[in-house]
Amino acid sequence: MSLFSAFRIAGSGATAQGQRLNTVASNLANADSAAGPDGQVYKARHVIFEAVKVDGAGPANGAGVQGVKVSQVTVDNAPPRRLHDPKHPLADADGYVSLPNVNVAEEMVNMISAARSYENNIEVMNTARSLLTKTLQLGN
Repeated sequence: MSLFSAFRIAGSGATAQGQRLNTVASNLANADSAAGPDGQVYKARHVIFEAVKVDGAGPANGAGVQGVKVSQVTVDNAPPRRLHDPKHPLADADGYVSLPNVNVAEEMVNMISAARSYENNIEVMNTARSLLTKTLQLGN
């Protein structure tokens, strides 16, 4: 495996983790909103990763150099949280307000995990760059 492959692998990981961070941020931003712009309760989203060949398109088959990409962002269809608040303007006839099915503690763990994975991928790219620079300096 060449250092250029390391750049491609780490780059694919950083891109995928960046999208995961954006999804987590969206979930956290909407965790306590009673209704979205469309009037519906927000549903949590989750990122699904897929291994791919970094030198070509399509799913990885176990051979060659593999990276990662986001294959899809799924919507969590778990029921919304229900909060009894009869004075809320969006309360139903029984006095309950439907809130997003976002688990804030779980999303915080996802955010920390994605941030650390992103940082690790950047560190791999920085290390590969440093090795290439030192290799070039050997020729002088």
